[in-house]
Amino acid sequence: MGSFVTSSDLESRQNQRSGPLLTPMSDEFTPETNTPELTEATAAPPVAKKKAAAGALSFKVSAKGAVSVYGLGRFPVTLYYEQWKRLLGSIEPLQAFLEENKSQLKSKEEA
Repeated sequence: MGSFVTSSDLESRQNQRSGPLLTPMSDEFTPETNTPELTEATAAPPVAKKKAAAGALSFKVSAKGAVSVYGLGRFPVTLYYEQWKRLLGSIEPLQAFLEENKSQLKSKEEA
């Protein structure tokens, strides 16, 4: 008919659960050590690297062959070679435009 649970069954189940509990953010455990495994996606970025680069610009070539400028804001500015050449060739008109419209533009300090 039905099966009954004895006190020894309860004790053995309790002993099986004595390991670390899963949390919503860390549910990946290795069977050998029963400890959370950090991956590149979940690992926190090094703080020292961010502080060292604060205020400095850095340049990288993307996988698609574009040039990305990091350090201007939260996201990189990415343009292809021809776009960078075109932008750099328009430095004087861009500087003049910025000066003419300075009163309408917000700076980071004002925001």
